[in-house]
Amino acid sequence: MESLELHSDWLAKLLPEGLPVPSSTLISGPGGTGKPLVEFAFVADWLKAGGSLIAIPLQYPTPDLMKTAMKKLYHIDLNNYSKKVVFVQFDHKIDTFQKLNNNTFQANMLKPKVWNKIILAAEDILPMSPKGVMVFGSALNLLLFSQHYGDKILEKLYEIITFDKGRTYLFAVSTSAFADRIKILEDATDNLMFTRVEESMRLFYKIVRMKGVPFLKDEIQVPISQQLLEEIKKVAEETRKRKIPEIRKV
Repeated sequence: MESLELHSDWLAKLLPEGLPVPSSTLISGPGGTGKPLVEFAFVADWLKAGGSLIAIPLQYPTPDLMKTAMKKLYHIDLNNYSKKVVFVQFDHKIDTFQKLNNNTFQANMLKPKVWNKIILAAEDILPMSPKGVMVFGSALNLLLFSQHYGDKILEKLYEIITFDKGRTYLFAVSTSAFADRIKILEDATDNLMFTRVEESMRLFYKIVRMKGVPFLKDEIQVPISQQLLEEIKKVAEETRKRKIPEIRKV
């Protein structure tokens, strides 16, 4: 199996031979514990290695917040990778999906059938890459609040990370709600990681399972500022307050 070389010192220390690709990775932990910030470290190295990216950050209404965080943390300007990245903005009010501009879609990610369609549509406009395609998703637990689609989308996410071995998946989920359902995904994924944040706003990260590569089981502190962690926590809280009541009705 090939692997993605990692350049963040703290991450390379735990994964000296990199991230296996293609594979599925789940970063799990309570809400507001910086999971997407850890994901961005993998995303940055993926793009630098020439990979193509489909970004589905459900908690961000536009790509701007992701772009800002990537630049602050990993010194990568996503505007320089506009031909290698497709953004998918979550909108539960539309039927399937629609294209907004050259590299941005809106899509109703509550519907299982939309996942297949949007990934294929995104791949159609992405260049061929020797690394293949990474599908990055964060705050996917929001989908589980839907009365009608909650169980169905859980089945779809399980199917994706269990059976799609042609792409690299990097997902983050909160365990603050539906911990029993999230456990199903934790058990199914190739690579499993956890984050937590102490009251002093220090972010800790641990790997518990990897597919085919060595890793250290040590829990380490991720060198991310208190200010940025507080910003991410604020975004997560605002998203929950705004979106969960709406999603519950669907």
